[in-house]
Amino acid sequence: MEPPRLEHELLDLEKRYWTAIKEKDAVVAMQLTHDPCILTGPQGLSSLDRQTLGQMMEQAPYTLKDFELDDVRVQVLRDDVAIVAYKVRESLVVDGRPLTLEAADTSTWVRTDGRWLCALHTEAIAGDPFGRH
Repeated sequence: MEPPRLEHELLDLEKRYWTAIKEKDAVVAMQLTHDPCILTGPQGLSSLDRQTLGQMMEQAPYTLKDFELDDVRVQVLRDDVAIVAYKVRESLVVDGRPLTLEAADTSTWVRTDGRWLCALHTEAIAGDPFGRH
């Protein structure tokens, strides 16, 4: 089992990323992002370079007001690859209206030149696994 120090470091990086989104700080988000980074979620699959990610953040049609991570799992695969998975509760404003979203997210972090960078992020909105309403 990896030392808790590394688990805390990775969780802190994940929270830093979320805080960058909340504060619309594209510079910090880009600094934490592998180039390219793969994103998957309800809108599909994309592979983004850092600049495109920064532009997306600046043009985002939503505002993240708050977030809460829960049930966090960190799995270190090698000394330079780790997975951080968790449940997240997001408080957003979308199209001018408040929205609360619950999801399960996963990030894959790789250590490159001594720095951890997010190379993959996925988000699955909580709900019926078969999409029934």
